[in-house]
Amino acid sequence: MKRVYVNEKWCLGCHLCEYYCAFAGTGKKDMAKALKGVRINPRIKLEEKDGITFAVSCRHCKEPLCVKGCITGALTVTDGVVTIDHEKCVKCFTCILCCPYGAISYSEDKTVLKCELCIKSADRIPACVKGCPNGAIVYEERG
Repeated sequence: MKRVYVNEKWCLGCHLCEYYCAFAGTGKKDMAKALKGVRINPRIKLEEKDGITFAVSCRHCKEPLCVKGCITGALTVTDGVVTIDHEKCVKCFTCILCCPYGAISYSEDKTVLKCELCIKSADRIPACVKGCPNGAIVYEERG
């Protein structure tokens, strides 16, 4: 299955992946108008440690602990992609506690946020991958 991978050597730390991710969820056509003055809630987050910048996002584990920990069944795996049904989510945040990668977060309105690989987009290519100016983020299958 294809997944998002990051080459830390190529990451510029520009945070554009976060903006493209947040923009993808708006359904609007103009990024500047959609995100101006808005606190973004991307499903991918840039972290920096010891001078190395890297992106943290859902790894769509083969046996995801977040899915096992979800008390309502709101998190499921479909075709290898961990997705969330916001209608079933009771905002207990057990999934956040269970994720060993820190890849699940929540927004100001307490909506659980996680990468779903932009599976609802027309071309099914994650927005963070398309928006990365340096090609540091790729969407590919690896052994």
